[in-house]
Amino acid sequence: MEEVKKERGQSRGRKKGSQSWLPALAGAAVVLLVGGTGFYIYSAQAYRTVYFPNTTINGLDVSGRSVSEAEEMISASVDSYKLELVTRTGQEAIAGEAIGLHTAFNGGMEELLKAQNPYQWIFHMASDHEYTVETMIAYDEEKLEQAVENLKCMDASSAVSPEDAHLSDYIPGTGYEIVPETEGTVLDEGMVMEAIVRGVENLTPSLNLDELGCYEKPAVTSQEEALIRERDARNRYVNLTVTYTFGEQTQILDGSQICQWLSWDGENIQVDETAVADFVSGLAKEHNTAYTTRNFVTSYKKTVPVSGSYGWRINQSQETAELMAVLAAGESTTREPVYSQTAASHKAPDYGNSYVEVNLTAQHLFLYKDGEKILESDFVSGNVSKNYTTPPGLFGLTYKQKDAVLRGEGYASPVKFWMPFNGGIGFHDASWRSTFGGTIYKTNGSHGCVNMPYEAAKTLYENIYAGFPVICYNLEGTESKQTTNASGKPQGGSGTTAAPAQTAPSAAETAAATPAETQPAETPAPETQPAQVQPVTEPAASQPEPETTAAGPGGKGPGVSQTEGSSASVGPGVTQPESESASGGPGVSQTSAVVQPVS
Repeated sequence: MEEVKKERGQSRGRKKGSQSWLPALAGAAVVLLVGGTGFYIYSAQAYRTVYFPNTTINGLDVSGRSVSEAEEMISASVDSYKLELVTRTGQEAIAGEAIGLHTAFNGGMEELLKAQNPYQWIFHMASDHEYTVETMIAYDEEKLEQAVENLKCMDASSAVSPEDAHLSDYIPGTGYEIVPETEGTVLDEGMVMEAIVRGVENLTPSLNLDELGCYEKPAVTSQEEALIRERDARNRYVNLTVTYTFGEQTQILDGSQICQWLSWDGENIQVDETAVADFVSGLAKEHNTAYTTRNFVTSYKKTVPVSGSYGWRINQSQETAELMAVLAAGESTTREPVYSQTAASHKAPDYGNSYVEVNLTAQHLFLYKDGEKILESDFVSGNVSKNYTTPPGLFGLTYKQKDAVLRGEGYASPVKFWMPFNGGIGFHDASWRSTFGGTIYKTNGSHGCVNMPYEAAKTLYENIYAGFPVICYNLEGTESKQTTNASGKPQGGSGTTAAPAQTAPSAAETAAATPAETQPAETPAPETQPAQVQPVTEPAASQPEPETTAAGPGGKGPGVSQTEGSSASVGPGVTQPESESASGGPGVSQTSAVVQPVS
């Protein structure tokens, strides 16, 4: 029993020893708490006279400083203050002394200190606190304004104005590009003054006027959507080419010309159709040969000037419309212009080496095809004594037909072969004649047509086609009094005579002369054969009386009627059983008209 009690006693003794540290720990905690509280309270009392940590006033760090210390520090900074200005052209400065800068404390510093709760000092240890005292400094406002005016960056005479982004001029091979905006160096005076006043009052050491947005800005930048759209729209037009072909010759229309026709309405490109028409007119002036003078080398080896309706002729209104459509499509292309009339060759001479040569003085004609003489014959032309003289000129065969009746006042002349080339004037056989050539035409000539022996007219008819060149001229010194006996009817001789030359003159000998400066107004031929066309082409001073009569049997119309055996109507005034007017070779107008003949 005693041993058991002893063990229990020992056990109680050990338990009491293990709890002996608790009072010490509690005591230490009390000491720390009391000490910490004391330190916190002590520190709080200190912040009744100094500013909290991390405190700045007007940009100056016054942490832990008293009001007087802070004011001394501010005064020192004011005395040496200088405001640095960073501009786009360099740097400038305004010294505080130049504007009468000085301190002017009026209790604002004390008010900030009084507003501090000393017992919150610990919460200011990890965060910044910035304050501004507006009435801490003072300056002379007039001196400040004068100092700002005297800044070099404010000199308007040397400032560069901002420039909007815009399109460049047309650049060959490139088109249009956007020229970026220019920022310039013009400052907004109001913004500059506001920024400087704020900087001085806050004793700010430096201001970047560009970063503060004090410069005037361009109204349009290179990122402007409308500007980008205009650039792309213009380039769609100017980056295409239109290659015009004139035989082996080409003429290219490209952006350098097209750019002059374009304008921008804010949404779309507008093409100046008048300018396009002027361009087409220029093509016509350069390449039209109708009504220009050519120097024709005759079969008599003499040169005569000839001019007339034959030749190339651009249909300007249609070509203008076609070109406008090509531009709108925006794709490069190669094309021929639209012609109202064509010729045999784009090279000089445009009538080539196939033509009918008519010497009105010699009353003798030649037919050449591909430079080879096919036919020559005497003929009888318009009666000079009655002012029916056949006019000279360069023409294209209008059409040809068989079995026509040439009607006029007091006559009706049936012919087998009718080949008009100058209004109502044309080639035809003359059954009422047996003699051709010489000087018959002076007193016993036709009403203007070229009367031919039957066989010669037949050969001519078989070898020419609509548009075939006909060159009529007068040549002094070639007149002959000799005539040729030949029948104008199917039976009889050929009615041909020997030719003074065996081949046509070379192309080099008949080079076209420079085109005339002006050309007649464009009048495309009708698309269909009209009912009747009055004779035209006689000279104004020697035009014959109108040759019209009432319509013949069957309503064929005046001027020409159908002969026996004819069946195919061409229109009032002309009938043809074998119509060949649709056969158009080079030189024919795009549309042909059936004309009232003159016999």
